[in-house]
Amino acid sequence: MTNEYVNPLIERYASKEMSFIFSHDNKFGTWRKLWIALAKGEKALGLNITDEQIKELEDNADNIDYEMAKSFEKKLRHDVMAHVHTYGEQCPKAKGIIHLGATSAYVGDNTDVIVYTQGLKAVRKKLINCIDKLSKFALEYKDMPTLGFTHFQPAQLTTVGKRATLWIQDLLMDLDELDFVIKNVKLRGVKGTTGTQASFLELFEGDHDKVVKLDAFIAQELGFDSSFAVTGQTYPRKFDSRVCNVLSSISQTLYKFSNDMRLLQHLKEIEEPFEKNQIGSSAMAYKRNPMRAERIGALARYVIVTALNPAITASTQWFERTLDDSANKRIAIPESFLAVDSILNICLNVTEGMVVYEKVIQQRIEKELPFMATENIIMQGVKNGGDRQDLHEKIRVHSMEAGKMVKVEGKDNDLIERIKNDPDFNLTDSDLSSILDAKLYIGRAPQQVEEFYQNCVKPILEENRDILGEKGEVNV
Repeated sequence: MTNEYVNPLIERYASKEMSFIFSHDNKFGTWRKLWIALAKGEKALGLNITDEQIKELEDNADNIDYEMAKSFEKKLRHDVMAHVHTYGEQCPKAKGIIHLGATSAYVGDNTDVIVYTQGLKAVRKKLINCIDKLSKFALEYKDMPTLGFTHFQPAQLTTVGKRATLWIQDLLMDLDELDFVIKNVKLRGVKGTTGTQASFLELFEGDHDKVVKLDAFIAQELGFDSSFAVTGQTYPRKFDSRVCNVLSSISQTLYKFSNDMRLLQHLKEIEEPFEKNQIGSSAMAYKRNPMRAERIGALARYVIVTALNPAITASTQWFERTLDDSANKRIAIPESFLAVDSILNICLNVTEGMVVYEKVIQQRIEKELPFMATENIIMQGVKNGGDRQDLHEKIRVHSMEAGKMVKVEGKDNDLIERIKNDPDFNLTDSDLSSILDAKLYIGRAPQQVEEFYQNCVKPILEENRDILGEKGEVNV
């Protein structure tokens, strides 16, 4: 325990991988990679920078003196210049060429793009693993009838596996958006204080071609195809909004999944994993609360709301740049990534251990199926010599009485017994048994699951088989 606030996203929820991506070591280490890339590019294009200076920068790239940087920042009130001075103290030979021609956004914005890209790729890996686990579940239960709900009222039957494909399809839509964002990421590059590259044009004595080549060199050195064609002082803040929108989209999907799981657990049809020594309630020892699904919902709600922050920031920037974005994005964007990482971890944990209670599902079907089977009962009665209109009216009356028994008397649905005892229907036990086979009422659900998997899911899983096998861990 400490006497300072500790972010629960780090302490309780997010993975070590995502926590590292947004760590100081990764951030300031990337700043130094950018300064090394800048020096290399400027040397290659003819500036007076030596191999010895670059080697000194490289040798000290991981040697970040945070205490010195903190001391400089307190004095200078500028985080980038604090780290420039700190790096310079550690690299006396290269001190004069660190950050040459660059503005703060060179390291700040380019690092943000790099870090967000790392985060998006980590999210993608877990998202595909969630799709994989849910697909296995869908295929296993593709034939198992279950009561479908619209408005959370009993509707026609579906299957347990078919319902799972609805969750998967939303995740595939999220994957499409995520892949689009990753594919179209651009570095800020070297653009100068207002985006005109004036400082670099001065360095290269008016040689426009060298400025353009330096911009391309930096992008390629850091692993990107290109940088933004034009910027102000910063990269377009629309990019931040785009990133958080896709994180929000994933959160929306898994929020819906978590709500379905909570409802199913209430119905006692499907439960999330429950560990041997897990306590559901401090007061009610018998309880098995859906805490994993509830945590998904809680964190997803945070991400969905937080997506408004970069949207408002993007819409309220003035001209080439205002600084009201900085403090906000330091909080909103990393926390969105950490929360989505947490959501996906929990989803992986839930989907690899969901428990299906087939008898409960069958029991609920048996209570509702007689009402759904009435049209088939009428048709069989007509085949056995009955009058369609007379049977329709009798079914209506019997259904009303059976409904009354269920809702008012609290008794079982006795519609089938009423029909069996009505001589006008002339139905045998064999007729009724055949009519009440639940699999007659699931339509093409099993085939839809197979077709969906083969056409939409399997190609993606095969293409990404090298990243499958992720496990979900719930920390507390």
